[in-house]
Amino acid sequence: MHVLGVIGRGTNRETLERAVDRLVDELSTRGRVGVVRYDATIADGTPTVDQSSPTVGGDVTYELGVDGDWLASGTGLSVRDALDALATDCDYAVVTGVAELQYPCVLVGSDGDRETATENEDEDEDGDEVTEVLARVPAVADLESDAVADTLERREPYETLESLVDRVKTSPHADRAGAIATFTGRVRAKDFDDDDRTEYLEFEKYEGVADERLAALREDLESREGVYAVEMHHRTGVVRDGEDIVFVVVLAGHRREAFRTVEDGIDRLKDEVPLFKKEVTVGDEFWVHDRE
Repeated sequence: MHVLGVIGRGTNRETLERAVDRLVDELSTRGRVGVVRYDATIADGTPTVDQSSPTVGGDVTYELGVDGDWLASGTGLSVRDALDALATDCDYAVVTGVAELQYPCVLVGSDGDRETATENEDEDEDGDEVTEVLARVPAVADLESDAVADTLERREPYETLESLVDRVKTSPHADRAGAIATFTGRVRAKDFDDDDRTEYLEFEKYEGVADERLAALREDLESREGVYAVEMHHRTGVVRDGEDIVFVVVLAGHRREAFRTVEDGIDRLKDEVPLFKKEVTVGDEFWVHDRE
């Protein structure tokens, strides 16, 4: 699932909703779309997007499709909870009402000429940093939703363990499979009690090469006798303490093939796929390969 944020700069809620509707209309021609809305006016609080703790105050709603089929709403639901729920059913999710996003965004507001970006950092109207701006538009009429959708599809998707498990279950050989084995790697806060606590890890990949090697590794693992489907996903960017980093999911005929392939998969991913890791603790930051 690809996630897109819609953020306002001096715009009212009605304008933002028109931008959301325009983007959803385009994305719905390409797949199923979920919409996540955060409303901080309902109760005091800050939305949690990429951290596992629940929202304190505020209200999160999420829906499926342009027709607004109702799924869930409530204080105490985090934006990440909503995205996790949508990831198994949707090809796209549009998030509005949240300023600090780690996902590509569209900025809507009258603060200058329209500009489209591919690799860009910016701030919203409150000075909060957003990770990547796919387009800045002074008005909804200037929004080229098809170009935004094309660019979004080239960005890293949002995956969960559940979305990958659901995907392997669609294998044409699923009737012959008696096992699904998984591995989840997460950010460890510390190795020992007296270590500085790790606040987050930041991952960068060797563009092009990393994706090619990951695809080749997946194909090689799937060629094994008794292995019917393999899914692998490694997040890039900032991954905070306690969050999931990497998933390996294997559908196989029997548990031995499944477990063996999961173990080989994560070991080979770490050895063969060029990913660079920076660790940020409460007292230091460093690229991990510089310390090895």
